[in-house]
Amino acid sequence: MPKDASLPGLTVPHIAGAARPGLCTDCGISRMGDGKACGRACQFIQPDYASAEHRVHGRVADPTLGDEAFFGVIQTMVRARLAPPAPDAQWTGITTELAAELLRSGAVTAVLTVAPDPTDRWKPVPVVVTDPDALAQCRGMRMGYAPTLAALDPAMRAGHRRIAVIGIPCQIYALRQIEAELGLDRLYVIGTPCSDNTTTENFHQFLGLLDDAPDTITYLEFRADYRVELRFSDGRPDRVIPFLKLPISKLPADFFPMTCKTCVDYTNRLADVTVGYMGGDGDQWVIARNARGAEMLAALGDRLQQRPLTDKGRREGAVKGFLANTERAAGGLPLRSMPDWLRPIVSFLQPRIGPRGLEFARARVEMKAIETILHLRRVHPARMKNMVPRHVWEVAARYGLMPTAQEISAAEPGPAPHPEASNRPTPSAPE
Repeated sequence: MPKDASLPGLTVPHIAGAARPGLCTDCGISRMGDGKACGRACQFIQPDYASAEHRVHGRVADPTLGDEAFFGVIQTMVRARLAPPAPDAQWTGITTELAAELLRSGAVTAVLTVAPDPTDRWKPVPVVVTDPDALAQCRGMRMGYAPTLAALDPAMRAGHRRIAVIGIPCQIYALRQIEAELGLDRLYVIGTPCSDNTTTENFHQFLGLLDDAPDTITYLEFRADYRVELRFSDGRPDRVIPFLKLPISKLPADFFPMTCKTCVDYTNRLADVTVGYMGGDGDQWVIARNARGAEMLAALGDRLQQRPLTDKGRREGAVKGFLANTERAAGGLPLRSMPDWLRPIVSFLQPRIGPRGLEFARARVEMKAIETILHLRRVHPARMKNMVPRHVWEVAARYGLMPTAQEISAAEPGPAPHPEASNRPTPSAPE
């Protein structure tokens, strides 16, 4: 797939421009037109999730409904897998199959997503896909920034008015802020929860710490059972590494950029449908947030096999430990102060007694909220008032992280967060 070239049903558009300086994940907005849309579209300037949720989903997430406090607006939430699973998919292939079905049905004429760079399987390259079969080339995880939204311009110039976008939260927030200006006939948004991103170069450094032959690693996944799974191209069997045995201490303090350390939307709250792993307990975790998301899931029919959601263990201890470690790290990566002899024991116990299923997902969302507040207070305290939405404060309040008068914004409606708000009981997961 050479640069600026096309394959049947898949185009690599030429994208000029550059990312803006400062807190920027290069979503692509700065590369469109004159780039001035960044000021009103960027998640890292003054996000307004309440208005955006009301505009996209018809209502704002209600923290009194339990899991909406953590995950955003929920119409339906299921644990699912695609049957049969798609070859070379990161999990079973639900994300790309949703997009493929939109193309097959004619609901859209183009899908904006990323494919692997021809010289580096881990580097993402924005593409415009018009053939459902070509989406097979986009399966799998990429690591690094990709200005996916910049592909909107060439897609619309090519005449596409019904478009689907597959993206991570910071991309989707920006997309929703400019959606009305695009004048599209139809827009479908398939979101994935974002695990902390880093540069492709940094990711190669991480792979080199995991294996003596990093170039043979073809698959890496952080699983909900507290293990990382690796697959190889040289015939070796798959390998799993417990989280506690990862070489995190050998990574530089700035391995994850400040944008990812201060992310306020881990679950892609503005997507029509979110597909991820955190609440899937071995399957995929799927949240339809509105009628368009439900429409996409229904189109898969019996191919989308659903199982009961799980909700096991207790997260408080793990989250409190993360809070203490993040405070102690003073801006670096939060590391557990644990003797080596204890790590195998804890690694054995974590997937058996630690938070699993929805409780695991709640823990990760709380950890991200804590991380955002602590890092912004340390590095960008003046940005606190505008950058931290109320849903983040609501989640963090459970652990005593409360906004000062200078840190809370009046921009979003609703009462100020208080500790009791996040201590309400969460309803049982649906069966």
